[in-house]
Amino acid sequence: MWDKIYINAVLATMDGNAPYGLIERGALAIEQGKISFIGTMDSLTGAADSLAHEVIDLSGRLITPGLIDCHTHLIFGGDRSGEFEARLLGKSYEEIAKAGGGIISTVRATREASEAELVALALPRLDAFIAEGVTTIEIKSGYGLTVKDEIKMLRAARQLEHERPIRVRKTLLAAHAVPPEFKGNADGYIDLVCNEIMPAAHAEGLVDAVDGFCEGIGFSTQQIERVFETAKTLGLPIKLHAEQLSDLGGARLAAKYGGLSADHLEYLSPQDTQILANAGTVAVLLPGAFYYLRETKLPPIKALRDAGAHMAIATDCNPGTSPMTSVLLAMNMCCTLFQLTPEEALAGTTCHAARALGLDDCGMLKSGFRADLAIWDIHHPASLAYTIGHNSLKVRAFSGSD
Repeated sequence: MWDKIYINAVLATMDGNAPYGLIERGALAIEQGKISFIGTMDSLTGAADSLAHEVIDLSGRLITPGLIDCHTHLIFGGDRSGEFEARLLGKSYEEIAKAGGGIISTVRATREASEAELVALALPRLDAFIAEGVTTIEIKSGYGLTVKDEIKMLRAARQLEHERPIRVRKTLLAAHAVPPEFKGNADGYIDLVCNEIMPAAHAEGLVDAVDGFCEGIGFSTQQIERVFETAKTLGLPIKLHAEQLSDLGGARLAAKYGGLSADHLEYLSPQDTQILANAGTVAVLLPGAFYYLRETKLPPIKALRDAGAHMAIATDCNPGTSPMTSVLLAMNMCCTLFQLTPEEALAGTTCHAARALGLDDCGMLKSGFRADLAIWDIHHPASLAYTIGHNSLKVRAFSGSD
């Protein structure tokens, strides 16, 4: 007997050749936190109540995989609403950063906060994601920029997994900005990242992947490559903030190292899209930052699509350039701003988002996968990206932590 079976459901499996991998009049059974059966009701070998201890009739409601946000900066201290006002008055992101604002202002506030305070600040944001059917979330460090403070952030991310029923993937983003104590000495700070921060965080089991910010106001490709070489030595996969404000070739570098993802990509050269596709490096689209910074340079969506690159979608939840906690809104933005289809948007927050985190047990409704599900009070998956400001989630089912 299965533990539970859902019947009379529309299943957006995100697996198979049909649009959305859609199964009408579907049934999905769960046993010990895993999907044990998925198919049409007609393919069941008997009556549902003879096959499972609990039978739930969904009356045609939609089941999708639990949503995945594969790029957030959820943990931080402080507030940057003043920068929002400054940008509206004409200041650029680069000008604000050079004047001591931007990432560095959040660094100061995050350093001042305790681990417990960072957890308490992050929980309301995390609850907003959970309320929209998110079952897996990536959280980056990068606002500590010392051994002690980067580890504090990663410990806080780990604690969130104990505070709420959600799977947290922890990314070390120590190469996020040059801290004030290393002003004018970016290479010296990269020495600290590679020789002290990365080994210490890895030794404590706090790192699932390593990231960096490859930009003129961040780090050069040569400096990021040093970070990637250290990650390779430690056996850690890599990701990269690339081509957000300019084309420095960061995406090519991420692909060279077999990166899980290259993220932002507004200034990605169309010629480099095939390089990402060939490497299996997921292109993560972050429409919140695009919108918030009033960017006009669109990522090369058609070239990515034509190259066969996997495109994921994430909120980039952060205090300075995308204070957004809605994956559903990110899906809609990718359709309206970047001209993705609703099917591409759902794939971007399920199967492709799982790839961007190196996960092979979620993101699809598939036998043997985790039973991380979102059940919606709608009947077609296109409605998820169609609506603005409406959450149709009925039930979120989470299979449990790793």
